[in-house]
Amino acid sequence: MRLLRKLSHMATLLASLAAAGPAQAAPYPERPIELVVPSAAGGGTDAVARAFCEAMRKYLPQPLTVVNKPGASGAIGMTEVARAKPDGYKLGIIIAEAVIVPHLGPTTLNALDLVPIARLNADPSAITVKADSRWNTMDAFLKFAAAHPGEVQVGNSGPGSIWHLAATALEDKAHVRFNHVPFSGAAPALVALMGGHIDAVAVSPAEVSAYVAAGKVRTLAVMADQRVKGFENVPTLREQGIDLSIGTWRGLAAPKGTPPEVLEVLAVATRKAVADPVFVEALRRQHLGIAYADAATFKAMIAADDVVMKGLVAKTNLKR
Repeated sequence: MRLLRKLSHMATLLASLAAAGPAQAAPYPERPIELVVPSAAGGGTDAVARAFCEAMRKYLPQPLTVVNKPGASGAIGMTEVARAKPDGYKLGIIIAEAVIVPHLGPTTLNALDLVPIARLNADPSAITVKADSRWNTMDAFLKFAAAHPGEVQVGNSGPGSIWHLAATALEDKAHVRFNHVPFSGAAPALVALMGGHIDAVAVSPAEVSAYVAAGKVRTLAVMADQRVKGFENVPTLREQGIDLSIGTWRGLAAPKGTPPEVLEVLAVATRKAVADPVFVEALRRQHLGIAYADAATFKAMIAADDVVMKGLVAKTNLKR
């Protein structure tokens, strides 16, 4: 009789467990998320990332924490994310260099190893000099460069970076030759410019806006289809007869193999965060362009840019 009671109790227990169904996985995210920024602190990419992390606090139960991993034109940071465990706890800011560096020569970076979640921002390149520079116009700058091949030192955010490519494309279009000086990001390049160690930088208007406002530097031209908000007095290259429009973009990405349900959580939160006043106002204050695109649109844009950049790298002889 006792044995029958035990068997009956076990049967009841098993039935209740079966009715409860399989154990539910803990909701994502359970702990803070590391956001790898493939550039130095203080530049445009870093500014976008930090504003994004602040806005995301409203839409995720755990914070995103910025970790700067500059070097190799962003390849170091983006490769680290591509190789990370695809569990959603290490994400990265993917930048335009993801479709440039692979065309320059042997590299471990492969944009296909990163899953685009959303584009956050896009900005053109610009040529900026010190406020007391001998050049007051882009025309004067290019005429001097033409008369003194290889003498004008133009800083960028690393060999093969989008800003290096922008300056090289300008060389090709204007038939001049610069002395390209690489740095680990736009911020250190600007420090060198203001210290008088280089003659100009080829970075975004946003990255120089504070120094322009302070009267320390002067932007000569923007490489955009139209004048940039906040820089309305600065002409485009096309206004000066140079057919060149080139710039960067920045977005959120995860390692290949990240579960779809995790990507969906991130996509929903990102869409809300990019529209949030915290993010919008932070980018507006710094003259950074908000350019949200969902995963499918962003992925198609990356593929199209890959083709363009491959052709541009070959045309400008950057390939090693």
